[in-house]
Amino acid sequence: MNRMCRLCVLAGYSLLAASCLAGEPLSPAQVAEQIDRSLVAELGHPWQPAADETTMLRRVFLDLVGQPPTPDDILAYLADDDPARLEQTIERLLNDPAFGINWARYWRDVILMRKSKQRAFVVEPALEEFLSEAFNENRDWRRIASAFITAEGDVQLNGATAIIMAQGGKPEDTVAEISRIFCGVQIQCAQCHDHPTDRWTREQFHQLAAFFPRVAVRPGNRNGERTFVVHVTDREFRFRRRPPNNNRFRGTLEHRMPDLEHPEQPGKVMEPVFFVNAQSVPLGTLDAQRRESLARWLTGEENPWFARAFVNRMWSELIGHGFYEPVDDIGPEREAKAPKTLDLLARAFVDSGHDVKWLFRTIMATRTYRQRSRAPADGQDCSPAVMSPQRLRADQLLNSLNVALDTSIDELAVPQRRGFGRRLNSVRRLFRVQFEYDPSDPRHEIEGSISQALSMMNSNLATRLLRAAPGSPLAAILAANARDEDAIDEVYLRTLSRFPTAGDVRRSLAYIEQSSSRAEAYEDLQWALVNSTEFLFRR
Repeated sequence: MNRMCRLCVLAGYSLLAASCLAGEPLSPAQVAEQIDRSLVAELGHPWQPAADETTMLRRVFLDLVGQPPTPDDILAYLADDDPARLEQTIERLLNDPAFGINWARYWRDVILMRKSKQRAFVVEPALEEFLSEAFNENRDWRRIASAFITAEGDVQLNGATAIIMAQGGKPEDTVAEISRIFCGVQIQCAQCHDHPTDRWTREQFHQLAAFFPRVAVRPGNRNGERTFVVHVTDREFRFRRRPPNNNRFRGTLEHRMPDLEHPEQPGKVMEPVFFVNAQSVPLGTLDAQRRESLARWLTGEENPWFARAFVNRMWSELIGHGFYEPVDDIGPEREAKAPKTLDLLARAFVDSGHDVKWLFRTIMATRTYRQRSRAPADGQDCSPAVMSPQRLRADQLLNSLNVALDTSIDELAVPQRRGFGRRLNSVRRLFRVQFEYDPSDPRHEIEGSISQALSMMNSNLATRLLRAAPGSPLAAILAANARDEDAIDEVYLRTLSRFPTAGDVRRSLAYIEQSSSRAEAYEDLQWALVNSTEFLFRR
């Protein structure tokens, strides 16, 4: 009996155990059913009613492709009487190129939000391209993670260099981010002393850093233009004077743990050892073998944190709360909510071959995902069994404005820059700077700012695009719909992805009737909708 079978039997999941023993692959629907049962058994939360059709459609669109459905998408979905239409929609969106772009942007923020070097923004386009291709091709998560650990070369050509570039090639910062992102373990707290709340020691931290001393970020030149290169040093370099410890422009052959009592001393040379399973490579090992070994051990089945970290993060992103919160601090001394459920899903994810799209299909097939959302009451613990409203990420918000206003804000002209900034000088990036937040933070702690609210309400961008001037999308809606009821339907479908309620129509008509101009009334109506909580959140 394999490990999955034993887990299923001990947990009482007879369906999964039978499938394992029969050697049959587990379908997302089968795993989803057991996940729901396990959550009920562990947490006992009562189910919320299922989300209504248009709420569910908007949720799936935002989660998979990062934008809401268009009115045509909504009408086609509502007209389809196939019982499997939701599953078919999920499958279609998983195979849409926008799926890769959406999740590339999510992981771009995970990787670059905590950069230690501001110049790391130059890797953004290459990083998005690398991840978009990876997710759309459905490369397994082990392969994607390994690429980041072993990357080298021009950062504007190889997006997998992003983690190293974001940390300036410094071994300590690089391995801290690799551990945080891919294992959910914040081992960086052990850099100067033994970890205060986890089992990790200072020596283990510097043994991990010893996989990266030969890596450095150096200025480069490509076709006469400046760039940066993740460079590898595998031979001794002669300095006129003794080089500083862990030189970051050229790299050093070995990593030294600083002597805190005698900082003027070079420090102890550290052997590369992976802190989870104590696997090591000897001193003198070439860079490629060091990092390939680390990638193999970190993504291997002997490391329980690798699959758990990804599954927990994706569950938190899709449901609103993870089994562990924050999602990047799940170490062995942390207590998970519904740990058996997490282990079950993580094990099934490993058995799927670390298949990213399989995980999306599975989570989205759960009753947990498909229930109506509700915000936790004050003082109430956030639960991974409760679907929660979530503030849209900056890219999702911009995409939602594009759909609501039937335009492409991305294509608006902005002042040009020179040098590195010219490739990133776009409305999307400027918008993201205003509205971004760290996706690793607990979602219930993320709040909008006054400046963000003012930008949505009063910025030149908002007032320009919400006008019903001749030739504008809003003017086209009014011209095509002489009846106000029909025009209100169209505005609500575009903006909130649903038809207005009777109360919505009544209030809208009353406002239009007392307004001096029909065009101005609809400008005000759409302005109110794009500034509403319903628009700014995914429910």
